[in-house]
Amino acid sequence: MNDDTPDVPAPARRRALMLGAASAAAVVSIRPALAATTASIATCEIPVPDAGRAGSYIAADGSTVPSGTAGAFAPPGRPFKGEDVRTALAGGQLPGTTATQSRAYTNYIRRLQSGTSGFTCFASLQMPRG
Repeated sequence: MNDDTPDVPAPARRRALMLGAASAAAVVSIRPALAATTASIATCEIPVPDAGRAGSYIAADGSTVPSGTAGAFAPPGRPFKGEDVRTALAGGQLPGTTATQSRAYTNYIRRLQSGTSGFTCFASLQMPRG
């Protein structure tokens, strides 16, 4: 043993070095994944409503109701981009909507569940980024 590490046996030093190298490799491989996630959030889409409920209107609370229901909104003409939804969830407004339509659509989006079209995009918006 040398004077730098008098009480640490060689196998323990090697293990610590290997763990440090593995940790550094993990950081290097995670950074590009986060960048790809950020890019995919900007381009992912959330249909309102999903294809399984096409033709339904969206009530103010975000539930789907039969078309023509009083006080409910017709579906928008196209899906919303992830970045637009992120802005609306932070207090902004979805493009091409009135304030009340935007609230109803964002309420619908907040209610999305696993297996519903657009859920993965919505879940990605909820993940913290480093």
